[in-house]
Amino acid sequence: MKAWVLQNFGLDNLKMVDVPVPEPGDNEVLIRVSAVSLNYRDKLIVEGLYNPELQFPMTQVADTAGVVVQTGKNVSRFQTGDRVITHYATRWVDGPPTVDEVVHTLGNTIPGGLAEYLGMDENAVVHAPDYLTDDEAATLPVAALTAWHALKEKGRLVSGQTVLIQGTGGVSIFALQMAMAFGAKVIVTSSNDEKLERARNLGANKTINYVRVPDWHTEVLKMTEQQGVDHILEVAAGKSLRQSIEAIKPTGQISVIGILDGVLSEIPIFRLLQKQASIVGLVTGSRKMFENMNAELSKIKLHPILDSVYSFEDARKAYDRLYKGAFGKIVIRVAD
Repeated sequence: MKAWVLQNFGLDNLKMVDVPVPEPGDNEVLIRVSAVSLNYRDKLIVEGLYNPELQFPMTQVADTAGVVVQTGKNVSRFQTGDRVITHYATRWVDGPPTVDEVVHTLGNTIPGGLAEYLGMDENAVVHAPDYLTDDEAATLPVAALTAWHALKEKGRLVSGQTVLIQGTGGVSIFALQMAMAFGAKVIVTSSNDEKLERARNLGANKTINYVRVPDWHTEVLKMTEQQGVDHILEVAAGKSLRQSIEAIKPTGQISVIGILDGVLSEIPIFRLLQKQASIVGLVTGSRKMFENMNAELSKIKLHPILDSVYSFEDARKAYDRLYKGAFGKIVIRVAD
């Protein structure tokens, strides 16, 4: 079968090659891959920043949707013909995470889904929502689940609250859609006016261009009558985290989900104490959270926003788009 394999760090070392079709073990399913989607994490892997000890060669990409075509003799959760989606944290089924449950991930320590077939332990797979296409379903494992974990599982978002969302990438746009669906007010920040306009078209109540307004936290306070917001999805970290503390409402939650502005932050501890706010680090979620989210998405019929769709042969172009920055999710269609 064909697979896109990273042979060494650097995008020029991502090659389409022939590899054997996986033979499913007793507790595994063999999936004919339909589509995958890219995340910022895929860029970090290619650049050697996510896992400097990555073992080469490694088939890339975590987010995968497809159809079960073969099952191991002990498999009980799936049968041939089921439409499925991979779960990112393959060993995190339920309950709180332990140290290694978000380590064993596709494209990192496990061969990923940017291939014609993928073998997976049945416990690391969920059923795809019936109402979604394969392209749409492939966007859920990282971006949608991270937004869901931050806003609903950990944040307990309720109607009438206000959410500040940084950027317009995959997690951010899912968070915008979910927050709007659950009756929240949304403020979106970006450096791109066109993307901010698109965010308003999706329902964002207020937007801020943080290049023109570098002290964006003061603008957030003005927009909320100096009260601050209930939830912040912090995708930048670095110096941005200090501003998020200023913008958060007392007892609010800052969900740190990215490192676009840096891996280290200096924060004003006294101000954090005054706000009595929570700073929470999040990496996707458990399989149980994934199933909870899919059930709710099926009720509200939320459709992912696709930035672009590429063919399997054009996977490198999809990565080029990732490097430029997307509005929503980038999908690679592996099979029709």
